[in-house]
Amino acid sequence: MHDSWVTAAGGAGREGAGREGAGREGGAPGGDGDAPWVRSRAVSVSAYILIQTEVGKASDVVGACRDLPGVVQADDVTGPYDVILRAEAGSIDELGRMVVSQVQLVDGITRTLTCPVVNL
Repeated sequence: MHDSWVTAAGGAGREGAGREGAGREGGAPGGDGDAPWVRSRAVSVSAYILIQTEVGKASDVVGACRDLPGVVQADDVTGPYDVILRAEAGSIDELGRMVVSQVQLVDGITRTLTCPVVNL
C-alpha cells in the first residue's frame, strides 16, 4: 500500500512522483501548490457494516460513526438493521481491526455484520 495525494477536484499522484512544486504551502509533494491536497491511502477493501442498536440510539450511533477513520458513509435505515456504514480499508485484516477496535466500541451498538464488497 502506498500513500498518494488527492485533490477535491479528483486529481491524484503518487508521493514522490517527481512533479515540481513539492513542499510549497497549500501543495503536496508532486502538487501544483494551488489545489487543496489531502493524503489518501490506497483502498483495496470496502464493505457495508450492518448495525443493530439499542432502542432510540440509531441517530447517536450514526453521528459517532461518521467521525471514525475509514467510514465513508453512515445512514439510519429501517428493517432488521438500524444503521448501515460504508467503510474502506487497505486490507481485509485492517477492515476487521477497524470494526473490532472502533465501530463495535461505539455506545449503543448491540450487533454488527460486516459484508465485504466483491467484484464478480
